[in-house]
Amino acid sequence: MDTLRVGGGKRLQGQVKVSGAKNAVLKLMAASLLANGTCIIRNVPRLRDVDTMVGVLRGVGAEVQWLDEHILSIDPTHGLSHEPPEQLVKDMRASIQVMGPLLTRLGKVKMFQPGGCVIGQRPIDLHLKGFQSLGAEIAEEHGYVFIQAKGLHGAEVHLDFPSVGATENIMAAAIFARGTTIIRNAAREPEIIEQQNFLNRLGAKIRGAGTDQIKIEGIEKFQEKEIDYSVIPDRIEAGTYIIAAAMTQGDILVQDLIPEHVEPLFAKLQEAGATLEVSLEEVRIKGPRR
Repeated sequence: MDTLRVGGGKRLQGQVKVSGAKNAVLKLMAASLLANGTCIIRNVPRLRDVDTMVGVLRGVGAEVQWLDEHILSIDPTHGLSHEPPEQLVKDMRASIQVMGPLLTRLGKVKMFQPGGCVIGQRPIDLHLKGFQSLGAEIAEEHGYVFIQAKGLHGAEVHLDFPSVGATENIMAAAIFARGTTIIRNAAREPEIIEQQNFLNRLGAKIRGAGTDQIKIEGIEKFQEKEIDYSVIPDRIEAGTYIIAAAMTQGDILVQDLIPEHVEPLFAKLQEAGATLEVSLEEVRIKGPRR
């Protein structure tokens, strides 16, 4: 579908539940390649990007299946390939997030650059510089990037800007590195905290997510275990519903969200005349009457 036509002119009313965060679940799916057991991930939104990531994970050898409409099972313990499928990598830039986990797990990655882009000043630079700081060797040829390391080591990694994807990839790459890794000027988004929580559930030793400095204590390996994890709600989707109610003079109850993740919207909407009732996992918003 290339276009979406919306017939407006009506107040939006009712209640709506927020889906799981796409920008979190794609990274958790990639991070599950590090697990030493099955990962059950709940509250997974059914989106094309999620289906593409399922294909990427299956393409490198993980066993992935839908247990229910929004529940995924991922088992990476039966042998992985260091080369994700080229076409799927071309289709979705977020596929770059398997770089860190595969490098950590296998010691090498061969990957077509997402979208076939030249490295240049693209944000992929930050991912690769981070890997190099940890001791990886990198080569680029004919649209592919080759990364390998005989043994990663801890380091201080200074990001030129706080890239979410680079922060997450470096976190994953540093988990089994010898010594301590510190990421400075790290991204601080809720999705970074979510990645830290997920990796720590697997057995990692990471702290500082949500600040501009993240510390990863390298460990030898994860213990064999299954984890069951529920993805945070999508703050962008939640914010969209909240703003839509305000714009249309509507009255909407937005459920299953984390209010702190959209809190910056509240003051501005109240300044514009909207009324908000905020509870633990719900926000009711009434738009201003003109």
